[in-house]
Amino acid sequence: METTTQMGMTTHLMLDYPAALQRVTDALKAEGFGVLTEIDVKETLKKKLDVDFRPYKILGACNPPLAYRALSAAPEVGLLLPCNVTVEQMEEGRVRVSIVDPLAMMAMVPNAALQPVAEEARQRLERVITALEV
Repeated sequence: METTTQMGMTTHLMLDYPAALQRVTDALKAEGFGVLTEIDVKETLKKKLDVDFRPYKILGACNPPLAYRALSAAPEVGLLLPCNVTVEQMEEGRVRVSIVDPLAMMAMVPNAALQPVAEEARQRLERVITALEV
């Protein structure tokens, strides 16, 4: 079931964590997004703070043509890229996936040329959420 906030869109998958990560990556790829970065929050918190945390990854997703258009219109938009996607283990067999809303991110940069890029990115990421829910 999808929910939307000011920051992004969220859904829950009834899968084990590795399968959910793969499904998210595949759904992003189908919409032209590659994963440029992957931050393993669980591993980092264990290493830096010696605390246990649930499996949680932050994926930095990028659609190169959209990124190019955005950066060409407003180079400072690089501060907001890539689009973050979080994948986190809730209880066993249930994973929450959240994707940032590009329209909310681009609202921070006053440049009308970014609006169509953000709208297209949002449409693509909405399709990712929809694909995950099937």
